[in-house]
Amino acid sequence: MPNFNTLRIDQDPRNPRVARLLLNRPERLNAINDDTPRELRAAVEWANANDDVHVILVEGAGKGFCGGYDLSHFGEGDIDHPCQQERHPWDPLDDYAFMKRNTEDFMSLWRSPKPTIAKVHGAAVAGGSDIALCCDLLVMAEDARIGYMPTRVWGCPTTAMWTYRLGPTRAKQLMFTGDLIDGRTAADWGLANEAVPLDQLETRALALAERIAGVPRSHLAMHKMVVNQVLLTMGLEQTQSLATLFDGITRHNPEGLWFRRYAQDQGFKAAVQWRDSGRPIPEGDEARALIREMEDRRRTNR
Repeated sequence: MPNFNTLRIDQDPRNPRVARLLLNRPERLNAINDDTPRELRAAVEWANANDDVHVILVEGAGKGFCGGYDLSHFGEGDIDHPCQQERHPWDPLDDYAFMKRNTEDFMSLWRSPKPTIAKVHGAAVAGGSDIALCCDLLVMAEDARIGYMPTRVWGCPTTAMWTYRLGPTRAKQLMFTGDLIDGRTAADWGLANEAVPLDQLETRALALAERIAGVPRSHLAMHKMVVNQVLLTMGLEQTQSLATLFDGITRHNPEGLWFRRYAQDQGFKAAVQWRDSGRPIPEGDEARALIREMEDRRRTNR
């Protein structure tokens, strides 16, 4: 089996036709770091190269599926990184290239000729929801949560899968509010294939995987290609390009820079609490003034 830093993949010992891909940073709620997208793609490629495997089951270790990008590192720290350039003028194409590569790595789950199933407990939020929604099918615990809170400030879901999975009306509701929905609601809205009590999640997700695993690989690949082609014809790839560009803008416009400065000044938890509370987020000239205040305070305290 291949060795990775952020995840692991192997065949289910009871049914080798099922590959189990485990996001495996439980101490960080399986948060996405720079290694995660590349390793995710490599794991999917390994499963596709294994003729015994017919289906890939994606899950998270510990308390939840995936808490999104490790933004306590990217947001609260002082690093100069493609996703938050500080020490030189923002280059949108550097940002776009970095984030588009991550998007393409996540989409390896969607492009995989072998079906992929997300088994979600706890939280699949922000970038973690991107991973879950790039899978073909979604089985959730009833009390699990899914959503993209950074649409309120400092983020845009680069995979743009919400509209294609939910339709425009529900997608707008979640993008405008940044709200989370639980597994029951996700199933009611048609986002999840099924929502079950947590103690039944493993049994139900594995039963679905094993049912699929009995179908010949060639048939699964053809059926998946037919459905995926519909979304491609609808403009999925073009939508993802726009979403990835907008994601960079949300992190470097006055509102996004205010969020980062507030996280550096007060801590990332405080910034997230403000973002998710419904409290108005500073924008425009107000945001610029607050940025200057926080930057002056940081310089004085050094």
